[in-house]
Amino acid sequence: MVKNMMTGKRPGKGEKGKGERGKGNGMKGSARFHVPVSPLPVTPSPCAQPRGFTLLELMIVITVIIILAAIALPQYQKTIMHTREAVLRDDLSKMRSLLDQYAADKQKLPQSLDDLVTERYLRELPEDPITGAKDWTVTTGEDVNSTTGEQGVTDVHSASPDISSEGTPYSEW
Repeated sequence: MVKNMMTGKRPGKGEKGKGERGKGNGMKGSARFHVPVSPLPVTPSPCAQPRGFTLLELMIVITVIIILAAIALPQYQKTIMHTREAVLRDDLSKMRSLLDQYAADKQKLPQSLDDLVTERYLRELPEDPITGAKDWTVTTGEDVNSTTGEQGVTDVHSASPDISSEGTPYSEW
């Protein structure tokens, strides 16, 4: 049986000939025609509005993206700075520890940071994460293990003149 295109129902017992070809289609009047039911999707008519985004919709989306980027960028920069500060603290701690190990092993202080590399306490001198160069500031002092009053490296600091996020200069770390 054929469904009625208007109501979507099948013709009942009292509806003689409705839905059958040539005998009526359930519509009143003289216009009688049969519309086939197709399982395929219906294509939109040429008069239908085309799909896509309008310029206004695109501008709104771009504006929202710009606002979100403006909010996220300062936080990203702050995170990068905290990471550099953490790397600086770690590098200073390791180099100070290696200065102590060198002094304990050799019974004298190193004359420069390059002595730590030469004696294989370090593979290479690390970069200062704040300045981006291997320009550490060393503090020299009297070698307590020396009987002749020799000088040696006693401490190491960053060469950066900048102020940290804590408010102290990196050169004092």
